[in-house]
Amino acid sequence: MKSKLSLALAAALATATPGLLHAADAPAPAQAAEPVSANPFFTVSSLPYQAPRFDLIKNEHYQPALERGMAEQRAEIDAIAVNPDAPTFENTIVAMEKTGALLNRTAAVFGNLAGAHTNPEIQKVQAALAPKFAAHQDAILLDGTLFARVKSLHDQRDALGLDDQSKRLLERYYIDFVRAGANLSDADKETLKAMNAELASLATTFSQNVLKEVNTSGVLVEDVAELDGLPAEAVTAAAEAAKAAGHEGKWLIALQNTSGQPPLTNLTNRALRQRIMEASLTRGTRGNEYDNTAIVAKVAKLRAERARLLGYDNHAHYVLEDETAGTVAAVNKLLSDLAPAAVANARKEAAEMQAIIDAEGGGFELGAADWAFYAEKVRQQKYAFDESQLRPYFEINNVLEKGVFYAAGQLFGLQFKERKDIPVYHPDVRVWEVFEADGSPLGLFYGDFYARPTKRGGAWMNAYVPQNGLTGTRPVVANHQNIPKPSEGQPTLMTFDEVTTMFHEFGHALHGLFSDVKYPQFAGTSVPRDFVEYPSQVNEMWATWPSILANYAKHHQTGEPIPQALLDKVLAAEQYGQGHATTEYLAAAMLDQAIHQQTAGNVATDALAFEAQALKAAGLDYAPVPPRYRSAYFSHIMGGYSAGYYAYLWSEVLDAESVEWFKENGGLKRENGDHFRRTLLSQGGSKDAMQLFRDFRGRDPEVRPLLVRRGLDEAIGDE
Repeated sequence: MKSKLSLALAAALATATPGLLHAADAPAPAQAAEPVSANPFFTVSSLPYQAPRFDLIKNEHYQPALERGMAEQRAEIDAIAVNPDAPTFENTIVAMEKTGALLNRTAAVFGNLAGAHTNPEIQKVQAALAPKFAAHQDAILLDGTLFARVKSLHDQRDALGLDDQSKRLLERYYIDFVRAGANLSDADKETLKAMNAELASLATTFSQNVLKEVNTSGVLVEDVAELDGLPAEAVTAAAEAAKAAGHEGKWLIALQNTSGQPPLTNLTNRALRQRIMEASLTRGTRGNEYDNTAIVAKVAKLRAERARLLGYDNHAHYVLEDETAGTVAAVNKLLSDLAPAAVANARKEAAEMQAIIDAEGGGFELGAADWAFYAEKVRQQKYAFDESQLRPYFEINNVLEKGVFYAAGQLFGLQFKERKDIPVYHPDVRVWEVFEADGSPLGLFYGDFYARPTKRGGAWMNAYVPQNGLTGTRPVVANHQNIPKPSEGQPTLMTFDEVTTMFHEFGHALHGLFSDVKYPQFAGTSVPRDFVEYPSQVNEMWATWPSILANYAKHHQTGEPIPQALLDKVLAAEQYGQGHATTEYLAAAMLDQAIHQQTAGNVATDALAFEAQALKAAGLDYAPVPPRYRSAYFSHIMGGYSAGYYAYLWSEVLDAESVEWFKENGGLKRENGDHFRRTLLSQGGSKDAMQLFRDFRGRDPEVRPLLVRRGLDEAIGDE
């Protein structure tokens, strides 16, 4: 769990570097540069729920507001540190919780726009302020006078008469200060500050390079015949992408953030498939100005050195100490136990595909570029359907409003009303007001679902306004995806994976919307990284819940429900391909751990060679299944998931258990939803994460449901 002091800054930088400047070293406040009335961040938004004033916000507003925000918070923190009164919970801990209002509301918008709709001006501000943000955090968390107040309260915490949440807040602040380096010598603190500043700059450069590589690595096609097999709307989209890039009359296959690329499922032209896979896998390693290999090595070295300075064997030990996993050994065991079975399953899947290639007289060995194409053929043989049969039943508005929202209504009683009067940052963004079953307001939900060149890859949730029990603010949250936008007038027909992702991200949104805690430190998704994915993964179950699916999976032209026979095939095929899916995920998770389990003084300088060696050592160097992310475009580990990409699997253990609980207790029922909300979703980080699970489930988790789901139960036994 990150402290509140770092949340907004981490969002702005997509990094989790701890970090504060002393007043004498600070950038000057921006008051003189811009009058209050001219900058919408300088006052609290007058819109419902304090929603951002996207109708007024301009690029030039960010830097003055961020710099003034840092200066204001610094002054607020200094006043707490030098308070002549003896430290109390109210005048120290609660006082810190109330600092940084301007910085937090500005960074919440800036951080998300830097990912969702960036531009050169935003990127320039991001690069310029990254080291200043890190220094701002350092000046707070390494302030000896301030830490002395926190420590004195922590030492007497059992005698202060605090309620459970307040006591946890005090303990959390103490841990955050210690982990940030508060106990270091003054000389070591200066060394740490320099490391944090450099890491912040490197992370920003890395993330910007990833986006630029995606936008410059698209595969240009000159003959439409090469696109045989691609759906007509995808061909049209490729033509429009080429035209926008200055290649009218050609077709451009844009890349997505993962190693695998969606067109590989449909394209019959093997040479083109190979070009696309090659372009995907070599991103960030091409020796151009956006090459990230040196950055990966430098970041690994700095993180290892920082961990040693803080008293840890390596960066992974530092990170995992504060997660529910607890230790490097626990994570290594989880990943290594599953790897052999996952690869064995992947090889079985490959053998089935190779049999088809041979039967067709293909004359080649299955490669990474061929996997999705032939997996689809196996799926058609085994289950007599292909993915293209599903898409006409997954029109985006139906999926969202009659699927995602409908499920939330059935389970929690929520109601949704679209608000077209609230300004947005892009015409594709939509806003809904969310109400409780009794009609009382809950919060705002923004949906930004389409891909664009100004948007980073992947899918994510963010909070523009977190729930805050101290001020009474209600949550304003947003979901983002990268669904290709169809041509004007054409419906948006989603893949099954995109549907599942929409349910997943809304699980995060519910976690933010249902937050009901006193202190902003604990609001919404402010939980350990290996716990935060758990509620969102649980929400995926409703995508295929019969009554939910029947409500939204209707043909976009005829309105006919998805045929039961097709639905049965979809459900029967759910476990198919788990060998590939588990292997590519484990390869990325193992790579993340290998990078961050390097010790200071022994960090590889050749990132690509190290990657190959690490995958081989883990038994995951299976060429037809490359890692879901290679290190040069592995944005997760450059941000908040460093040494933490395993978290999705760790969370899935809890998720699979929870799905079993819902089934055991009658499934989609209000009382089940209310129980999940009361015991877990509303609690944020106000309790120990595993205790929240126990409060919901009634016992500790078991791994068996996960093994069954992924088809690994027989392969590794009952351990």
